[in-house]
Amino acid sequence: MSGVWNTLIQCKDDIIEIFNEQAVEINEPGLDYFNRPDGGWVNRVWANANVRRAHIDVVDARDSKGLWMMHVCLFPTLNNTAPIYGFDVIAGKNKITGAFHDFSPSADPDHPMIQGYKEAVADFIPEKQRELPEWAQNIFTGSMIAAGNVKQEEAEAIVNIALANLRSYFAEVGESTGFGDTAIVAGAQNYYCHNQQQNPHTPKVMKSLGLNEQDVDKFCTDMLFPKIV
Repeated sequence: MSGVWNTLIQCKDDIIEIFNEQAVEINEPGLDYFNRPDGGWVNRVWANANVRRAHIDVVDARDSKGLWMMHVCLFPTLNNTAPIYGFDVIAGKNKITGAFHDFSPSADPDHPMIQGYKEAVADFIPEKQRELPEWAQNIFTGSMIAAGNVKQEEAEAIVNIALANLRSYFAEVGESTGFGDTAIVAGAQNYYCHNQQQNPHTPKVMKSLGLNEQDVDKFCTDMLFPKIV
């Protein structure tokens, strides 16, 4: 197994450990449909008093396609103005082709957690910066990590940042609970989801990994970034 894959799989395990420590795993209706018995596609969701949805999605196509991808996203509760945590990677055997990490604004673009995130990533400059399309510029901060052609050393740095920020997220998110207007927070989170759903690359990549096209389309709309009705 490649060093990059080892690093990312350990990261996945560490994220699940943090989720188990900080929240309770829930059986979200409809999510099991998108889990594969062979472990090739795994989706799990947690929640606690301050985070309404902490989702990890892993597609392991190393044997069939030589690719591995992970999506992690945390939404605060609807009475909480904290940002949205996001971390996404897609990797071949020897490098990460795309790594993306941000504390994206929800109802408060100047939230202290966003300022803390910006300070935490200030010293990291990707060797290859990925340009962001318009839909991404609508929702991500100017300090978002968007890196391409990531080799082992840089991959380890990104993983360490994402894990440290995840721990900080759980430690601080509760401080904003009770300060958010439900309608405003829901609208802001739906705006984030709407823009994420404009991303053509996620479904394209998932389909290229051999997943059923109709399943991928339904997943990206209903499960990956579900809007609040």
